[in-house]
Amino acid sequence: MRACGAMIPLLILGNSCTTPKEVKRPEKPNVVLFYLDDSGYGDYAHNGNPVIKTPNITKLKEGGVNFTQFYVSSPACSASRYSLLTGRYPGRSGLGSWVIGPGSARYIHENEVTLAEGLKSVGYKTGIFGKWHLGSPNEKNQFSEKSLPLAHGFDEWLGTNVSHDYDNAMLLKSDSNGKNPIPGYDLIAKDLPYDTLASESLTGVCTKAAIDFIKRNKEQPFFAYIPYNMPHLGLFVSDKFKGTSRNGFLGDVMEEVDAAIGEVCQALEDVGVKENTIVIFSSDNGPWIVFSDKSDTKYGDTRLQVGYATPFRDGKGSTWEGGHRVAGIINWPAEIKENRNEQTPVSTLDILPTIFAIAGVEMPTDRTIDGRDIRALLMPEKYDNKPEDFEFLYSYSDNKPSAIRKGPWKLHVRIGSQTKNNYGFTASRETPLLFQVEEDLGEKVDVAVQQPEKVSVMRSELERLEQQIEEEGSFWDK
Repeated sequence: MRACGAMIPLLILGNSCTTPKEVKRPEKPNVVLFYLDDSGYGDYAHNGNPVIKTPNITKLKEGGVNFTQFYVSSPACSASRYSLLTGRYPGRSGLGSWVIGPGSARYIHENEVTLAEGLKSVGYKTGIFGKWHLGSPNEKNQFSEKSLPLAHGFDEWLGTNVSHDYDNAMLLKSDSNGKNPIPGYDLIAKDLPYDTLASESLTGVCTKAAIDFIKRNKEQPFFAYIPYNMPHLGLFVSDKFKGTSRNGFLGDVMEEVDAAIGEVCQALEDVGVKENTIVIFSSDNGPWIVFSDKSDTKYGDTRLQVGYATPFRDGKGSTWEGGHRVAGIINWPAEIKENRNEQTPVSTLDILPTIFAIAGVEMPTDRTIDGRDIRALLMPEKYDNKPEDFEFLYSYSDNKPSAIRKGPWKLHVRIGSQTKNNYGFTASRETPLLFQVEEDLGEKVDVAVQQPEKVSVMRSELERLEQQIEEEGSFWDK
């Protein structure tokens, strides 16, 4: 791992100390991490969607642990991906925004320790096949190579620098032949969607690259990060899946993604590594839900492209549950008992500490790690200590906390929403909203007036954590 900034005491929210009952460890497992873009909790058959067919994702769920309360730290792309790869709240990043455009001067800082870096340090081969969206080389950062995946622990990459709907989105591949001005990368296509791949979609292109990576590295532990571009607007699908779903274009896209996941899982079985591969499935935030009856040149017929956060409120870009609560599945045939629904709340912050513990990666001790080791939820037969009561911050567009959850209670101190009127609610730090989100899934019954002491305690805790994040600063500030 690279040298890091100023020494900061390690802080892990919740109980991170898991006591093993068995000392003997299995051979290091492979890790495959699927991370969809803008896919809602209700976009899948296993979560109740009546017309979108996702049998391969259902098979993952039936073979592992389905987390019914699974969270991301931000309802937007870049900030969510930062937390996934670092185990840290997005406010610690110093990026100043929840979405990093292709012209941004900042990117995920070189002193961050990513999931890929940690695994690489203990002998894993690492690859990313899909959307990066944590920085792009440009004039503001002097076309810095540090902004792209090879500088953050990945051995290879094929994918887009940003979401494919940006005018200057690029499809890049590592192992430059020297013709590309970005060192280390070849430019495959730009101005997406593009004609160079004919009827093939980004989903198909990234899937083929991931399968090739798995086949080439079957003899050693590997980490394949597969952050598909879909179903982020605009939606694109290969000819094979056009018109195949009863849910229109969104259904076509989701069913192609599901088929792609099935292909990757079949490849794991074909090369004989399925049993000792941890497969993680989730999405970076909730769905795009703004309904429109108009078509436009960029997104087409948007009437058919809204996703589903059902049964939760709102979606992408929102501090309501629909923006932060997403599907979450972890499957590991060799170690995790199949077909379990786990109701304990967890988040993507917990992925890095848990995978590091399983793979024997030393945790960084010079920075705050906000995630928890959740092995006891995955393998309760082997590990004693379950995580303490859930405490979680919801972040908004400036990456500052906008809401906090403690146990089943959620306190909003400001509201963000895709909808114009926030469903009739407005809020500020002077008018908090309090919901019991395990009983009130849709956040419809504000009980702040009836629970003033709980409001006070939760608000103080949110402000304490916000102050700690601000005082600690980011690597960009050091």
